[in-house]
Amino acid sequence: MQDEAGFMEGEPLTVDLKESEETFTLRQYQKEAVGLFYAQGSFSAGHGVIVLPCGSGKTLVEIATMVAIKQKTLVLTTGMTSVKQWKREIIDKTTLKAEQVAEYFGHTKTLADVTIATYQILTYRNAAGEFPHFDLFDKENWGLIIYDEVHLLPAPVFRITASLQTKRRLGLTATLVREDGREKDVFALIGPKRYEVPWKDMEEQGFIAKTICVEVKVKQSYDESMSYALAENRHRFRIAAENPRKIDMLRDLLIQYPDKQTLIIGEYITQIEQIAEEIQIKIISGKTPQKEREQIFQQFRDKEINTLVLSRVGNFAIDLPDADLLIQMSGKYGSRQEEAQRLGRVLRPKKRWTQVFVLHACFVSNL
Repeated sequence: MQDEAGFMEGEPLTVDLKESEETFTLRQYQKEAVGLFYAQGSFSAGHGVIVLPCGSGKTLVEIATMVAIKQKTLVLTTGMTSVKQWKREIIDKTTLKAEQVAEYFGHTKTLADVTIATYQILTYRNAAGEFPHFDLFDKENWGLIIYDEVHLLPAPVFRITASLQTKRRLGLTATLVREDGREKDVFALIGPKRYEVPWKDMEEQGFIAKTICVEVKVKQSYDESMSYALAENRHRFRIAAENPRKIDMLRDLLIQYPDKQTLIIGEYITQIEQIAEEIQIKIISGKTPQKEREQIFQQFRDKEINTLVLSRVGNFAIDLPDADLLIQMSGKYGSRQEEAQRLGRVLRPKKRWTQVFVLHACFVSNL
């Protein structure tokens, strides 16, 4: 959709970047992305999607866009961890004070010059079928809506957020691939693609880490192979994904790369809980309280621990810049979107190669 009707102006916001040689400077492609989106306030721009690889500084592009527009801003993102990271980055990179940046989730529901909320709370429906939180946001005079991980937006439950189309709206993502084939819905809901830089171009210029990806096939035991052969088709994927011998291979990899900051990601809670218990690794899943998550993530950043096992909560918006080894134990039926997001956990630029191991089941052939 190309929106040429113009936008409602939001409440003015006095904000600047803390950009300097001592803190940070915007890279050329980040400046280009902001420039193409904002276009000096022209109605021909101001809405659309920017596609950049994970680790390339998408959040900085979003913050720089907010600074260029200088209007009251709503940021929509994927979860509480991401909300916390957004607030930390905005306060660190701009002249806004902590009280000017509000978090809207859980027991903390406040509004401010910049408000960060989750898609889930915005689309919460009460017993009467009403959207109480959305109605509250809809009354605010926003000048900019930022859709983090915008590829999630076409899901039916998230479509309500796209009714805010009288505002300037920016969507960012590392991948527009969706397994339901509805990638183009993003452009209809938010606007056209404004800017994209391919992953390999970023890698060659040193803006993201060079990556070696290795597929490791792990044979099943005879008993597991029999279980797989006799199971219904809908159960076979999980039996293969949870192959117990993968844990032995995981141990070997951890011994082989003892100095790596390692993330282990799996689809199934029972599998990652078994890994955490048997190898004595800290675990983060949907069950982990937010405060505890933040503590564990900080321990990883401070290198007090060098290995962490994650459920699918590790797919999005986790800021662990020193992670340089990713081991995927299981995934969501080969989802390309998930693979791209998980790879992004280790793409921050580093002095050494990043490595990714994907462990797959390999079946014995004599059944």
